Amino acid sequence: MSIFDVRLETERLVLRPTSSEDFEGWAAFMGDAQAAHHIGGQQPRAVAWRGFLSMAGAWQIQGFAMFSVIEKSSSRWVGRLGPWMPEGWPGTEVGWGIVREAWGKGYATEGAAAAIDWAFEHLGWTEVIHTIAPDNLASQGVARKLGSRNLRAGRLPAPFEHLPIDIWGQSREEWFARRAHEEASR
Repeated sequence: MSIFDVRLETERLVLRPTSSEDFEGWAAFMGDAQAAHHIGGQQPRAVAWRGFLSMAGAWQIQGFAMFSVIEKSSSRWVGRLGPWMPEGWPGTEVGWGIVREAWGKGYATEGAAAAIDWAFEHLGWTEVIHTIAPDNLASQGVARKLGSRNLRAGRLPAPFEHLPIDIWGQSREEWFARRAHEEASR
């Protein structure tokens, strides 16, 4: 199976590897100071292009990276989320970033749950983390909805080593026990 065949679907979203048609949405997202605040900050188009290619390159080299998030109802690119582990990262992360127009719809939680399932099942991860700034209450809420908890203070690699972060997460066993409990409760 090629990385280009990877496609996850949720009730409202399609998650797939980065594709060239995603760049306009990506550039607008990274150009939005509020949306990009906790993911490296607002970026001019040329810098966003390099980050976009880094994500596509991670798919090619590592066989995983964050998925492009496509809203089924509109076929619109609404963010990126999923597995992420660049050099020096503090662990096996599933992270998220959604365009501001789609905030409050539950897309981060819905998509991240599918990405966590995929990371545990296909990448063999034993833990998933989320690196979250202490003042990022929205992402802390997503992490809680996913069943994660604040594990410890952490540090990102350069050039973000000066930013305070908390490492939220859970083990593979905790994740699947929670999923089984949710299924049994339905």
